[in-house]
Amino acid sequence: MSAWHRDGTFHMAVGIEDTFVPQGRPGERPIDEYELTEHYGQVESDFALAADVGAGLVRWGVPWYRIQPERDSWDFDWLDRAMDAFGASGLTPLVDLMHYGTPLWLDGQFDNDDYPSRVAEYGARVAERYAHLGVTSYTPVNEPMIHALFSGEYAYWPPYLAGEAGLSRMVKQVALGFQETQRAIAAVLGESAVFVHVDAGMRYTGDVDAPEHAEHVRRLQGQVHLVEDLVVGTVDERHPLHPLLAANGWSEADFAAFADRPTPPDVMGINYYPRHSTEVFERGVFHTGGFADPRPCDDAGVRGLDEVVRNAAARFGVPVMVTETCVTGTVAERVQWLRESVAWALDARRTGLDLVGYTWWPLFDMYEWTWRHSDRPREAHRLTMGLWELVEAPEGLLRRETDVARVFREIAASVRDDDTIRRSMNQ
Repeated sequence: MSAWHRDGTFHMAVGIEDTFVPQGRPGERPIDEYELTEHYGQVESDFALAADVGAGLVRWGVPWYRIQPERDSWDFDWLDRAMDAFGASGLTPLVDLMHYGTPLWLDGQFDNDDYPSRVAEYGARVAERYAHLGVTSYTPVNEPMIHALFSGEYAYWPPYLAGEAGLSRMVKQVALGFQETQRAIAAVLGESAVFVHVDAGMRYTGDVDAPEHAEHVRRLQGQVHLVEDLVVGTVDERHPLHPLLAANGWSEADFAAFADRPTPPDVMGINYYPRHSTEVFERGVFHTGGFADPRPCDDAGVRGLDEVVRNAAARFGVPVMVTETCVTGTVAERVQWLRESVAWALDARRTGLDLVGYTWWPLFDMYEWTWRHSDRPREAHRLTMGLWELVEAPEGLLRRETDVARVFREIAASVRDDDTIRRSMNQ
């Protein structure tokens, strides 16, 4: 399925939350979602759940810090097991190589000058090892602007840089690593490689024109796709973030280095959460954003989803995909959003949008990132987002099927049958 994005099919997908931030400091716990959800021990049965609901694709990440525990040491035992399980399940992995954390031995994390070359080496190693299994679809870095903001402006994640200077440094490092990783994988896989770039779809509403907010909102609107813009080579003096980067040490040679060697996506993925992706500005109230000081949010529903996906399609000129969406809520609320958002997706395809897939994220519940700054048990941080709910039991963390899984299964079967009928009619 190396050309799945060009086969004319609408692909129903699921994702497994794969945040890894293994570094800690006083008052912080390392976070590894695979450990928290016990996915390491249940990988085969978890993939069976994805196959059971009719997902053909699974967005799923590699724990870099575990497979490269030391600078010159690699341990592929668990990853081999997982890739074998993919093969047995018949699922196609969309491999997230960088879903936040770096290895413990990489001093300074993203701020290390060797980060771009090291992450590219890691990407090439994974691509080489699993090419024979037909693993060819990769996301070099998930939500690169969230990386840059949390690690470079909010000082929330390592290396805890702050302000515009920190953001400018992280944007450059993440973008360089992004480009070098994609080139390294392309050198291994050639034309069989499929690169799915993934950004967080963000919108800003409310008192955005208030004097105290207007300039900041313009910056936020301009930076939504800043790393992706760098990677595809479109950041020049006309870009709204060019002045900020230039004021924080970027030379014209830095900009030219990206523009001269673009690495475009085959598919542009957008992550959209209706209750979180639209941030609201209030006159007289200022929030920095992020987990430490979040802005209020507005549920923009499918209207917001339509806007962010169509904007990405127009901006990047490639097929698009909903690479994450769900609501955190009751089973009934999740079912409602699943039906509404898939209906929007199918209608958008019928009216000409080159939308190749839809991903419910996550397959089963996850644990909120605030767990990292807490001493409470994991259950206190469980987010009810999944097709399956996670249930604490003496024998381990159980997966309990919900009606969201049942509805996803019905929708996936209906979409698959519809695609089969249309293909037969066009032959």
